[in-house]
Amino acid sequence: MKYRSSVSGGLTVGIVSLLSIGCVATTKTVDRKIAEAQVRTDQKIESMAGQVEDLQVQQKETAARVEEIGKGAEEALARAREAGVLAKGTILFQQSFAEDRVRFKVNSYELTSDAKVALDAFGQRVKALDKGVYMEIQGHTDDTGGTEHNDQLGQQRAEAVRRFLSRQHKLPLGRMSTISYGDTLPVETNRTAKGRAKNRRVVVVVLE
Repeated sequence: MKYRSSVSGGLTVGIVSLLSIGCVATTKTVDRKIAEAQVRTDQKIESMAGQVEDLQVQQKETAARVEEIGKGAEEALARAREAGVLAKGTILFQQSFAEDRVRFKVNSYELTSDAKVALDAFGQRVKALDKGVYMEIQGHTDDTGGTEHNDQLGQQRAEAVRRFLSRQHKLPLGRMSTISYGDTLPVETNRTAKGRAKNRRVVVVVLE
């Protein structure tokens, strides 16, 4: 009986020891998984914070671009008033031809076939107003050239549009003025090819 008791006691101690070891191992595994989960959570939080910051920067840039675009229309109105060519001093509409396929290649002011189609539609729209209007044609560039070069290129782009509207749609030259903003009013970042392409554009402000 004593022998059996001794054996039974040994088995009990062994089982308890194994269970203790298992518990320790399980605890370490759980702790490790918790730590790994915490790291992943921290990474997600950092990523989300970065995305929010990027979004805030984009919103600020968009607001600045909208402000600059509006500034161009208001300046056109002020120049027209100074020139004494307006009766009412009203901005009828503003159209950016970067959005209507009137885009230019780098260092070019030549109108493409797509550009001419878009300008044809614009010319018809102006004539459909059936009233005397004044137009300021604003030329824009990306920032790949120097200031003097971009100012000249923007002017050439505006003049190309003015000539086309006069020759093809008989819009009076005396009611169309041109100005170059060069690279000073970008609508997109100049850090990408896509952004630079959108910045090479012409904007027409139609005034009554």
